[in-house]
Amino acid sequence: MANHKSALKRIRSNETKRLRNRYQHKTTRNAIKKLRETTSKKDADALFPSVVSMIDRLAKRNIIHANKAANLKSGLAKHVAAL
Repeated sequence: MANHKSALKRIRSNETKRLRNRYQHKTTRNAIKKLRETTSKKDADALFPSVVSMIDRLAKRNIIHANKAANLKSGLAKHVAAL
């Protein structure tokens, strides 16, 4: 168990951040799945910018690696263009 006030606070803040990161990551994954399952070009074009924004936000906050974000965006762009 932590012996310092600052260590106790760090434990609390880490847990809060972990839950927030987990929520954002899961939400983004669900949005990616929804976009990949879309067969309508119009729906995909409408959904694509918001999904890319979510991916960029995760990469900026180091929840996912920048290269993974680039690979995801590239794959989604190819999918949308192929529709």
